[in-house]
Amino acid sequence: MMLKRLFSRKADPEPVVDDWPQAPDGTRVYAIGDVHGRLDLLDALLERIADESLRNPAESVHLVMLGDLIDRGPQSAQVVERLLTVPKGVDEMHLLMGNHEEALLEILDGAHSQLPGWIRYGGEQALQSYGLEDTSIFGDREALVAKIHAGIPASHVRLFRSMVDYVQIGDYLFVHAGIFPGRPLEQQQAHDLRWIRDEFLDDNRDHGVMVVHGHTITPDVDCRVNRIGIDTGAYRSGMLTALVIEGSSRRFLKTGQGIAA
Repeated sequence: MMLKRLFSRKADPEPVVDDWPQAPDGTRVYAIGDVHGRLDLLDALLERIADESLRNPAESVHLVMLGDLIDRGPQSAQVVERLLTVPKGVDEMHLLMGNHEEALLEILDGAHSQLPGWIRYGGEQALQSYGLEDTSIFGDREALVAKIHAGIPASHVRLFRSMVDYVQIGDYLFVHAGIFPGRPLEQQQAHDLRWIRDEFLDDNRDHGVMVVHGHTITPDVDCRVNRIGIDTGAYRSGMLTALVIEGSSRRFLKTGQGIAA
């Protein structure tokens, strides 16, 4: 069975604590970390979500994708295609903008100077998934960008442009990278939400919400008093992580590490 092979262990819920953050009554939230082109791992988690929704229905099931669907792994195009429709067992899907989607959109919008950096940090694999094999940055960049425009379906570009920077569900705030500490949510800058690291990661103050984020790879889930990091480096580790929130309980679903990344 694929699920038995992919999932490392049964995820037990954490003990309920009265003052822990809460999801709204009747709501179950699945937040999935950085996929980075690993369709095999995403499909395993989506199959698990569909199975749980069938066996143990909730009034409302939300799926939050934390961004960086693309680059690095082998199947960026296929991951995006999968998420053009709301997966089975999910009532509402939220797609967050990652720094890798931002970089691609900026290139498509004319920032051609960013092309070498994007290609080097995983864009080459993304373009290959769209059937674009000749991605040399030493030739005509204008011609390469034209090929990218022609090679990526308009429906995929529309999906990237529809992505949001954050979503709040109950006491949880979901973002790609994090927030700038001490700054009200309405004053947060898009660049911080998609790119921030140390200023956010090293800050232990109460943000007023529990922040759930990806972007920074850790060997396992990174649970702190004010944030939960779930980027477990799926593209190279084979472990794609989902945080499951229901009421005041939290648990994790993780794909196994036995798949070549």
